[in-house]
Amino acid sequence: MHTLSDTTTVTIGGDLPVHRLGFGAMRLTGAPARLDRSASRAVARRAVELGVDFIDTADSYDFGDNEALLAEALHPYRPGVVIATKGGQINLGRRWIPLGRPEYLRQQAELSLRRLRLDRIDLYQLHRIDPAVPLADQIGALRTLQDEGKVRHVGLSEVTVAQLTEAAKITPIVSVQNRYNLTDRASEEVLDYCGQHGIAFVPWLPVAPFTGAAADDPVAAVAHRHGATRTQVALAWLLHRSPVMLPIPGTSSPAHLDENIAAARLRLTADDIAQLGA
Repeated sequence: MHTLSDTTTVTIGGDLPVHRLGFGAMRLTGAPARLDRSASRAVARRAVELGVDFIDTADSYDFGDNEALLAEALHPYRPGVVIATKGGQINLGRRWIPLGRPEYLRQQAELSLRRLRLDRIDLYQLHRIDPAVPLADQIGALRTLQDEGKVRHVGLSEVTVAQLTEAAKITPIVSVQNRYNLTDRASEEVLDYCGQHGIAFVPWLPVAPFTGAAADDPVAAVAHRHGATRTQVALAWLLHRSPVMLPIPGTSSPAHLDENIAAARLRLTADDIAQLGA
């Protein structure tokens, strides 16, 4: 059985050390899960059993049901397990809509605390910056939640370096969630900034869907050399890319969960990195 017991860690906010391969819980609820609730709970428990101690969710995943399911599965939480959630975006079924009014962020944080059965959220992330609300007001609302002891650390999602530095003037920003993977590296500048400042970089969609014939795919070639899967190679490349990288591959499949965890043991060579980098 593969576990994360011997992988390196990243320390979030200076006091939350977690293994550098987390779990994105979004697929555990809703239509894509194709699981009954007990099976979804079992996948969440399996992740923790395998050593995962960073789990990412959001208030907008199935209108909060994703948070509730994690509490059903994992509460009381094992010592050291960090449940990170997000607020500031809604999904009405067809599209995602940023919503960063301070009163809404406070309301959602309170609901997340209740659903997750927590007195304090270790990492609360602004799901998207709302362009209709001053950034200072949005971050200020999260700072108030910190001052009240309801939020431990604050993170951001889909931001630029300029937005990150502006937010950090109000409260320390300890994590960033931007889309990043082998085929989408638009956030290189943000990742490099995070690396320079010890900010955890949590790439969403860490494994882009593979297209084309595997025989023509450099990822497949590297995977063949190591007896691994393309998904494992994609995750291993992320872990190699930066010491602050914290991928959160999500799945509703126990087999895929085991496969993802095994990626932490894959050691890429310099030739592998050069081939993938090209």
